[in-house]
Amino acid sequence: MKKIFFAILFTLLFNLSFSQSEQSLIQNCIQNYIEGTSYNNPESISKAFYPEANLFLSHKDKPLWIVPISEYVTWFQKGKKGEFNGRIGKIISIEFYNDVAIAKAEILIPEKKQEFMDMFLLKKIQGEWKIISKAASSKASNKSGKKILFIVSNAHYYGNSTIATGNSFAEIVNAYDTFVKSGYTVDFVSPKGGDIPLAYINTSDNLQKEYLYNQDFMYALKNTLNPKEIDYKIYKAVHYIGGGSAMFEIPENLDIQRISMQVYEDNKGIISSVCHGTAGIVNLKTKNGKFLVDGKKISGYPDSFEKQDGEYFKHFPFLIQKTIEERGGEFKFSKRNESFVEQDGRIITGQNFQSSSGVALKIIELIEKTN
Repeated sequence: MKKIFFAILFTLLFNLSFSQSEQSLIQNCIQNYIEGTSYNNPESISKAFYPEANLFLSHKDKPLWIVPISEYVTWFQKGKKGEFNGRIGKIISIEFYNDVAIAKAEILIPEKKQEFMDMFLLKKIQGEWKIISKAASSKASNKSGKKILFIVSNAHYYGNSTIATGNSFAEIVNAYDTFVKSGYTVDFVSPKGGDIPLAYINTSDNLQKEYLYNQDFMYALKNTLNPKEIDYKIYKAVHYIGGGSAMFEIPENLDIQRISMQVYEDNKGIISSVCHGTAGIVNLKTKNGKFLVDGKKISGYPDSFEKQDGEYFKHFPFLIQKTIEERGGEFKFSKRNESFVEQDGRIITGQNFQSSSGVALKIIELIEKTN
């Protein structure tokens, strides 16, 4: 029986590892295209495409404009090699089956207020993934290329218990929607990368329902970035999402602490949180060794609002309000189920999921004021 169990476990782990490695190889292929077209590097573009690939593009005078890859590559020989040309690319989704794949990438040109969506068909040829065709379309867009980093947790349970928890879907959606409608791009990072647990999903809420069935959005939550994949220089703010998961893995993660403080101190960016997401900022320290919250007005989910006789509460590693006050912060909150947002310099925090949109609006207001 044990042999059968371990055989099944090995097969599952092997398949998971294979899937992850194939996905990474496809990502690398598309990234060659993105970086090549953003930094005038024809060799990188050629590396991404099969030599006989065609691009199917839009043209005002043609119903379909077919461009061979050999011609397309020459378009990027005009600019200075290695110099950023204003194109900002991001992989939106990837789906593969054996040796074929389909993928999408968003290309922004903020100066022209233009957004392209590239659709790729890829095939693994002689052990290498290649783009064998690309179709693209564009539209006018308010997307600025400014980026916000959402910090989420991989913790499925309260500590070592079997009590399930997750990241607050409402907090993710309310803030995300506010940012994207204002022209911002949102990325997700978690301690381990990959998929995250979700909680408090309400399909009677129209906005939550809309995003729950948005394949590109859910792909991003299934494929969150690993801290090692993050370039802190490109973010204007970090935003800690709440839910019970936020109490675990995030507060003690040194890589995420480093990213947050680099955005805050080196980029002169913003640190923000909502509800239990505020647990993520209690351990942050400035370069001079002081706790970030020291002398600051901070909001989050108050200790007195917790169900202190609840089984889940016994597994909390610390209390948010108590810890912030012990570290010199002034904890602020209002009545239950009311939006409450506190801003102290470049630290913006909210009490609950009802505050998520308000926190996002404050972040946008501060970014636009200082840029």
